[in-house]
Amino acid sequence: MDAGLSEVEVILEYQLPLTSKRADVVLAGRHPRTGEASYVVVELKQWTSAHLWEDDESLVTVDGMPGGPRLHPARQVRGYCEYVTDFVSSLSGHEDAVAGLAYLHNVTDRNYVSDLFFAPLDRQGQLFTGADRAKLHAYLRSRLDPTVAGAAAADELLNSAVRPSRQLLAVAADEVRDREQFVLQDDQQLAVDIVKHEVEQARQSNRKTVVVVYGGPGSGKSVIALSLLGDLAREGRTVLHATGSRSFTQTLRRVAGHRDLRVQKMFRYFNQFMDVERNGLDVLILDEAHRIRETSVNRYTRAEFRTDRSQLDELIAAARVPVFLLDNHQVVRPGEQGSVDSIADYARSLGLDLQEIELQEQYRCGGSLGDVRWVEQLLGLAGDGPAAWEGDERFVLDVADSPEELEQRVRDEAATGASARLAAGYCWSWSDPCKDGTLVPDVQIGPWARPWNLKGDRSIGGAPPAPLWSSDPRGIDQVGCVYTAQGFEYDWNGVIIGPDLVWRDGRFVSVRSANRDPDFRSQTAVSDADFDVLVRNVYKVLLTRGMVGTVLYATDAETRDALRVLVAGASNAGNWP
Repeated sequence: MDAGLSEVEVILEYQLPLTSKRADVVLAGRHPRTGEASYVVVELKQWTSAHLWEDDESLVTVDGMPGGPRLHPARQVRGYCEYVTDFVSSLSGHEDAVAGLAYLHNVTDRNYVSDLFFAPLDRQGQLFTGADRAKLHAYLRSRLDPTVAGAAAADELLNSAVRPSRQLLAVAADEVRDREQFVLQDDQQLAVDIVKHEVEQARQSNRKTVVVVYGGPGSGKSVIALSLLGDLAREGRTVLHATGSRSFTQTLRRVAGHRDLRVQKMFRYFNQFMDVERNGLDVLILDEAHRIRETSVNRYTRAEFRTDRSQLDELIAAARVPVFLLDNHQVVRPGEQGSVDSIADYARSLGLDLQEIELQEQYRCGGSLGDVRWVEQLLGLAGDGPAAWEGDERFVLDVADSPEELEQRVRDEAATGASARLAAGYCWSWSDPCKDGTLVPDVQIGPWARPWNLKGDRSIGGAPPAPLWSSDPRGIDQVGCVYTAQGFEYDWNGVIIGPDLVWRDGRFVSVRSANRDPDFRSQTAVSDADFDVLVRNVYKVLLTRGMVGTVLYATDAETRDALRVLVAGASNAGNWP
């Protein structure tokens, strides 16, 4: 209003497409020169003083605010602009229509934030303070016509079709070899910038820093990992990517390293760093770090390496900047020890610098944070216990009445071109293929029966090898398990909750005798309490793979009835199970 722009439409808390992230304000109107739709994305900051962190133009520290460095606000709003132009179809070919600015409205003297202006500023990343109100007004008038109503432009933005999300594996090769494929947001960009900052500090001052990036499923951990791998490799840094997952590593080798053996060799396993040179790498990116084990020793380890050295020590020693990306609630096997606390405590015990970044947004499940929270509460992993599903227009959650219905729902979605998979808890035997190459339909529920995914690395009977079950279209004909689903995503997610987790007296109860996972058999190695946590983590992984929707089926009738009521939502609270 002070700028004379009373006709401009103001969109508050604009939700970025397919994410849980919101921009504070979008101003919508017409450009005064072209007459075309024009938008200004505004990030508001209540800071009163701030400065660059260790002279890094991408990062800032805010006086009186704990928690380490933050993303420069101009860089933050630039990311919003890039994301909007990337995903909103109506803006295709009209990237100049979107501008961005950060407004530090509580700063009354530019001297309190003067070095923030040393960072690059451009159309999508401007910076203004409370002392710059006249300049801010002039800038807004340069982008928005004061005489034309902005409602039509706002409607065009809000009602535009959304381009499909770039799934990680579809662009992995280009990401690693050619150029940045993803527009990183807020904490994702912060994590990348902090790692690159620490790499430069390590080079300049012989410093070593451990970086821990943690967040729930779909928060962008693997996107960060591949973005870092590509960026650092193109800069000539020595960098490797490692996981504890055979499926994830082999899939990345196949997809990102297609026809390029050099790229394939960049993807390793956690247990391959027993004899590497200390600090021989600039960066070691440790994706799915919740799968770190107590030791790298296994039955194939040579005698000279059979020591009591921890796997965590090997990984930290291997690089100047080891980067751990993990989710505390995805430990699904006995002996897996990766957690934020264990890594941070060990780094401190070595006297190393430590940076921790929490990823709080959601880029899976249609960008619905509600789905992830609902799953965690349902399984007793967070909150005050199970809650009714409140619904979310961005994500579908449903309960099937039979395994036949569940499979049909998954296949119907796949027939439209969507990626879709069916997975289950490990509650059935897992047979080897028959001699003629046919798969044994081990997963039996009444008259319905389907085979598990293959165990090995070789395609048999038309089924893809185990590591490629989630990415090969032929995987829809087998039932996946946590070991082939973890780390991956697909549009539609069908999940069978087996008899090892049943609903009794208002909550889920684990039933160890119904589980068939060989890793869980020994009560000496895995206590009943440990089993209870592990099996809940297994189902959390299975229930959070979907990008568009998840359909559930429980083999236990009482569990199925409870899920129907819970998924029906708060309107059904009178029938609480």
